[in-house]
Amino acid sequence: MECGVAAARRAAALSPTERSPAKAGLHVNFSDKGEVKERREKFLTAKYGSHQMALIRKRLAVEMWLYDELQKLYDAPDSGGAASSSQEVEVDIDELLDMDSDELRRRHLAALLADAKKPQHDVHKFINELLEKAKTL
Repeated sequence: MECGVAAARRAAALSPTERSPAKAGLHVNFSDKGEVKERREKFLTAKYGSHQMALIRKRLAVEMWLYDELQKLYDAPDSGGAASSSQEVEVDIDELLDMDSDELRRRHLAALLADAKKPQHDVHKFINELLEKAKTL
């Protein structure tokens, strides 16, 4: 085996088949990208641990409760049970959790729910229940 600059120049001058005669007949068959994509089309699903799934279920339960209670608060008695389409209130649970104190949360919720159709007693009861449920998240 030769080392040095002269050996490297001679090796560079040789064609790929002359460098290693044992591999001269080998080649790689690359298939068309479309074929590979069709064959490899799979779905990715996320797998959560039991603790993470419990947290997701708890959060979902609170959000579904929140949605149902907002429907009740904005249910107009004269509309035959149908919720008013012009009244859309979005309560962001993450925004509530980011606030520093319960007093700030109460004021924020009271301002959001100021035009609810139900009496203020029901609105305050809803706010208290929501804050209790938010503490569990």
